[in-house]
Amino acid sequence: MLVLRLLNVVAPAYFLCISLVTFVLQIFLFIPSMFRDPSTTSLLSPALLHGALFLFLSANALGNYVLVIQSSPEDLGKGLNLGEGAEVVADWLDGSRSPGSALPSTHFCRLCARVTQRHDHHCFFTGNCIGSRNMRNFIMFCLYTSLACLDSLVAGMAYISVALSMSFANPLAFLTLLPHSISQFFSGALLSSEMFVILMLYLWLGIGLACAGFCCHQMLLILRGQTRYQLRKGMVVRARPWRENLQEVFGKRWLLGLLIPVLNVGNDYHRQKEK
Repeated sequence: MLVLRLLNVVAPAYFLCISLVTFVLQIFLFIPSMFRDPSTTSLLSPALLHGALFLFLSANALGNYVLVIQSSPEDLGKGLNLGEGAEVVADWLDGSRSPGSALPSTHFCRLCARVTQRHDHHCFFTGNCIGSRNMRNFIMFCLYTSLACLDSLVAGMAYISVALSMSFANPLAFLTLLPHSISQFFSGALLSSEMFVILMLYLWLGIGLACAGFCCHQMLLILRGQTRYQLRKGMVVRARPWRENLQEVFGKRWLLGLLIPVLNVGNDYHRQKEK
């Protein structure tokens, strides 16, 4: 448990550091290098277009990241009239009562010390549980983080191709870039700044692929009307149309949440169910 609590602090700090480094490289290195192309006009400059795209992706990624934390799952042990909320939490802590015995589709998270409804998983990078209230923001966070990493990867490859006078037309060029760069760096033929950018290329690739894969897996579970916790425990879920499952998570105003970070508390589907 101590290791998990430490990871709950280190992982968000790691994400924020990577975000800061990415922002600095984009603003002070990649984008200024694009202004050196004399063949483009000022209004249609690749630097301006790329800068606007990067700021859009970054604002959505960080905005949804904040909303995931802000709209954390409600503590049902306190928010609902359970009559014995404190006793329920205490029983779950010492393992004398199973999570499904008090309320259906609930789970007690030991790290957050709360009872959450439709618990999916605990995200260490946000230090928060993912449930029915912040699922849409979490998916948007994964999506835009993946796109921001892809954008940074392309910009970084363009910078390296100019700085090292090399071409990435051959796919093997990227695969062999790291070992060749390491040997050149220790031999003194490669600058430390260029070596740092090359390392960030592989880091962006790894984070982008991981977030994209996690986002696709999460969307598949949503279409099934299932959570990762239910999948891991082998729980049987009631079959519903996939449109209802999507509407339960994204609501009717899904396009607005796709373009800008918006809070996803009490969507239209839940209001209709309550009525």
